[in-house]
Amino acid sequence: MKHLLVGAIALIAMAGAASAEQMKMAVTTSFHNSGLAEVLLPEIQKDLDLEVQLLVVGTGQALKLGRAGDVDAILVHSRSSEEAFVAEGFAPHRREIMYNDFVLIGPEADPAGIAQAERATDALRQISDANAPFVSRGDDSGTHKKEMSLWMAAEVAPSGDWYREVGAGMGASLNTAAGMGAYILSDRASWLNFANKADEVLLFAGDPVLFNQYAYLPVNQDKHPHVQAALAAKLEEWLTSDRAKELINGYRLADQQLFTFNAK
Repeated sequence: MKHLLVGAIALIAMAGAASAEQMKMAVTTSFHNSGLAEVLLPEIQKDLDLEVQLLVVGTGQALKLGRAGDVDAILVHSRSSEEAFVAEGFAPHRREIMYNDFVLIGPEADPAGIAQAERATDALRQISDANAPFVSRGDDSGTHKKEMSLWMAAEVAPSGDWYREVGAGMGASLNTAAGMGAYILSDRASWLNFANKADEVLLFAGDPVLFNQYAYLPVNQDKHPHVQAALAAKLEEWLTSDRAKELINGYRLADQQLFTFNAK
């Protein structure tokens, strides 16, 4: 009898878990590597009875998934690309959620001397002039788009043996940089949550141009009638709530706050 009762309780629990609504959201590898998803998703499921299935890709691929209607929403960090996505009618709007910043990581010896640079563009010029190894994600992610815009602003066209494009996510790219003793652009959250730092340290930060905004875009049901717009709206309301603010602002590593909530 006792075994039957335990079995019945387990079946009820399974039925309860199965009853949770489900939606798909494409998110950046930098968001996923930060560890924040592991904090937010269980609370979303608890508060909304909503299971959010993540597709972890670069920003460019996330937008492609949205254009194809393969996800119900996206959370990315490349404003110009996001605004184009809305202008093309693939999202009804763009909602800012939180921000952090990009940082330049490199070997502690800092052969290019970027720790003394005044601006991010100066730091990149110094890396190029020194032919110091630099790892680029090379994957059309938000981080890669930011890196490319910085090279352009620095009036440098990176190429040659010192510049290595890896076509990988943030964690894998940081691993490559650590193995090579190379410089790399990273979001601060992924860097703080990265374990295999080897001889790499944070060398440059603080330039306003390194601001890193994350935004939520629900996929437009007018373009793709099958997308779960009601669930995407439900998630958006939660992500912009005081509950999300508390969790996002409270997420810390190495006694540092990784994201700042700024939803309106």
